Amino acid sequence: MSEYKGIKGFSIQSLSADPADPNIGQVWYNSTSGSWKVTSATTAGAWATGGNLGTARSALGGAGTQTAGLAFGGFIPPYTGATEEYNGSTWSPSGSLNTARWLLAGAGTQTSGLGFGGYITAGTGATEEYDGATWTNSNNMITARYGLAAAGTQTAALGSGGSTGSVTGATEEYDGISWSTSPGSLNTARASLAGCGIQTAALAFGGVTVPGSYQNATEEYNGATWTSNPTGLNLARQDIAGCGTQTAALGFGGDKGGSPYTTGATEEYDGLTWSTSPASLSIARYGLAGAGTQTAGLALGGQPGGGATASTEEYTGAGAAVTKTITVS
Repeated sequence: MSEYKGIKGFSIQSLSADPADPNIGQVWYNSTSGSWKVTSATTAGAWATGGNLGTARSALGGAGTQTAGLAFGGFIPPYTGATEEYNGSTWSPSGSLNTARWLLAGAGTQTSGLGFGGYITAGTGATEEYDGATWTNSNNMITARYGLAAAGTQTAALGSGGSTGSVTGATEEYDGISWSTSPGSLNTARASLAGCGIQTAALAFGGVTVPGSYQNATEEYNGATWTSNPTGLNLARQDIAGCGTQTAALGFGGDKGGSPYTTGATEEYDGLTWSTSPASLSIARYGLAGAGTQTAGLALGGQPGGGATASTEEYTGAGAAVTKTITVS
């Protein structure tokens, strides 16, 4: 990436959205958010505050990327089907889920999303596809459940774990039309866990087996079976969020038990081990959703304690360029 000094002399631009690949040192005005921005280099992973959700909520579904995120469902209270899209600066409302619920899972992108499972008055297998504007009902999961992990895309998704009233390790694959039961179940049956990756190379981590038994268990899926990694999360927790791939994952937030029980702890996974990032979420919380990648993650919503939050935070991985908002007094 070139330095801004190499292109200095150009006028500062007024842009409706942040540039996709700004130069280090570049300054611009974001006319949508009404803020001045600058890009600088960072040597350590860092969280930065993004635009708040329009509807504060926890136990929601998330999908997409850091600059094209999707949030849907969740608990306000009561539970909701509200859907919002993120452009890297602000959230905008869109079409609601047909079945309002919380503790659901999400996969795919902002224009090709998938929401499945969740809780209404009991677990549900309801599955819906999003086209960038509206949700369409699809075939239900075979095992109705809530607090499950997700991975994959709208046409090749994976749902694993969760609770049916008791924890399960059952894993199902979605082909864009219907769900099928995988021969492989999680080695550690659990709920309130996180997942990421693709249908044939997924990752599941964290969660809870019975109340108070927080898990650091990490498992990898190859399209047929789950393999336990003897090296789990450094901090065992439930209601954790995640994003990324099987070999480059990010885990953050959650309920670790004790006092305080909420955490903003962030860990990076390289396919073998988890390492603790020096950066924590500025708002410790559980029941949040995640989207994006290990080097460009998105944390949205959740429960800091005492009520749901609308907070959105953006993670930039070590050594990457980061866009910051310039505060003008």
